[in-house]
Amino acid sequence: MHYDVFNGDADGILALVQLRLTDPKESQLITGVKRDISLLKRVDLEQASSVTVLDISMEKNQEALSSLLDNKVPVFYVDHHRSGEISASEYLSANIDLDANTCTSLLVNEYLNGAHYLWAIAAAFGDNMTASAIALAEKHQVNEDDQRFLKDLGIYVNYNGYGRTVDDLHFRSEALYRLLVKYANPLELREDKSSVFYQLEAAYQQDMAKAADAQVHFSTPVAKVLELPDEAWARRVSGVYGNQLANEAPDTAHGVLTLNADATYTVSVRAPLNNKQGADKVVCQFETGGGRAAAAGINALAENELQRFIDTLASYYS
Repeated sequence: MHYDVFNGDADGILALVQLRLTDPKESQLITGVKRDISLLKRVDLEQASSVTVLDISMEKNQEALSSLLDNKVPVFYVDHHRSGEISASEYLSANIDLDANTCTSLLVNEYLNGAHYLWAIAAAFGDNMTASAIALAEKHQVNEDDQRFLKDLGIYVNYNGYGRTVDDLHFRSEALYRLLVKYANPLELREDKSSVFYQLEAAYQQDMAKAADAQVHFSTPVAKVLELPDEAWARRVSGVYGNQLANEAPDTAHGVLTLNADATYTVSVRAPLNNKQGADKVVCQFETGGGRAAAAGINALAENELQRFIDTLASYYS
């Protein structure tokens, strides 16, 4: 059995859409909410004949990856997060690029020689790689109206991936993938008024309107930290709200805290868009932190660590 293992955000889902539009394949899908990245351990070693891994950190999946390779299971791995040491196994084909201006879908687009570049553009917008998305769109002469639609699509698909559990999501990530892969051209979603695009658009607008009341913990030109409540809508917007704040103030680093039921915080960190580095270095100073240079997070920040987090964020970018 082939396994497709992918992040449940826009980048992971739309990377797989591109691959399976080019190379349709029956597979077992393994995914989850965006922060659920320890996914490789869910692959059945006895059943796996091959595995594709998209947009999840190799560093966080080293043990499971080693087990697959030791069992001579071919693994095709594409990602842009921290990788740790990359195995030299003959069974591993890895395309890992940590450049802050790329994402998994853009890497897949290059691998496929631009076969489904419109999906890659949507994914790059969704991952807040706006400059890279526009550059690819201009390369292919995509008009401004189509760019706006692809941007909205990417943001909405990304928004759907955030939640404490899959119960917070409007669509389970594997279900959303199956809906989207039906469209060879993402612009067809605009013409289909019953498409998932319009369902996600309505939900996104409703949730984001509530984020305007976020509590501000700390705010300087260097860094800003805000808190959202322990509610499903807040968990859904935590990442896209951070992206919006980063776009509105591109010289400022942002931290969006979402209160958890156990009084810890889930944290989304965005490096300044004009200095897209260091987010991973900030969060990796905390036990459950991880991510990439431009965007990273902490799964469970203790309340007594909040001030240290604020100080670390502000100090790093000062």
